[in-house]
Amino acid sequence: MKIDKPDPRIGAIATDVDVRSLSDSDWNALYRAWLDGIVLVVRGQTLTIPEFLDYSRRFGRVKPHRVRRTRHPDYPELLLVTNIPEEDGKPSASKYTGHLWHSDMSFTPVPSLGSLLRGIAIPPVGGDTMFTNMYRAYDTLSDGMKRMLGDLKGVNESAKAVTTRTREDRMKTDGKQDVDELIAEHPVVRTHPETGRKALYVNVAHTTRFAGMTVEESAPILNWLHAHQSRPEFTCRFQWQVGSLAFWDNRATHHNPINDYHGHRRVMHRITLKGDKPR
Repeated sequence: MKIDKPDPRIGAIATDVDVRSLSDSDWNALYRAWLDGIVLVVRGQTLTIPEFLDYSRRFGRVKPHRVRRTRHPDYPELLLVTNIPEEDGKPSASKYTGHLWHSDMSFTPVPSLGSLLRGIAIPPVGGDTMFTNMYRAYDTLSDGMKRMLGDLKGVNESAKAVTTRTREDRMKTDGKQDVDELIAEHPVVRTHPETGRKALYVNVAHTTRFAGMTVEESAPILNWLHAHQSRPEFTCRFQWQVGSLAFWDNRATHHNPINDYHGHRRVMHRITLKGDKPR
């Protein structure tokens, strides 16, 4: 097995390995590469869905996604991320791709630990995923900003305006709402339970304001933080291949699926792991 870090800012890529038959030393190396790199990519994996689930369970407890209509019919733990609408079978711009920076499930009381995504059908161009390092976003703040944010909590909502349009699109095709609106408060700065490092924990998709403040009062600082979090020097861009398997740590990264593959087929399988309450 080889593990490379092509970008020192974030990410690790493992090759020449089959995740179905990992030795103890290879498993330990993969886990350490994930913790250190925040995003771990393993190339060239030809897994069945049960094998994908088995690999995911080595990292944590699998949790079915809250959006029921896009779950696999035979494996409810697996989410189908696809731009193939059921009504006409033609590729379109994906309604299930966030196309903005976010951390998965941050609007729930116990957000997800991490997410695993594997490439099933990849467009000839486009469809990359970007990641950004929330450790570095926090570390590069001024001491004054760190002190101000240290005691604040962010209010995270599933129905924030920039994501509501996606849900409304689904409601138009379904005729009903298949997800409940959720709100959760979390520390603006969280401490990673395994590495002990501090990371920024607000995101443009779901954080609406600071607890105890109005949206208008919170906006100047939140807008600055959102721009700061996605500075190019914190980010990397991952190009998918069929058989690529990515696992990212939602406690220390944001991701941004680039929705630039209109007219091309893109199908992914995603598994979400249950996390811990941010502290």
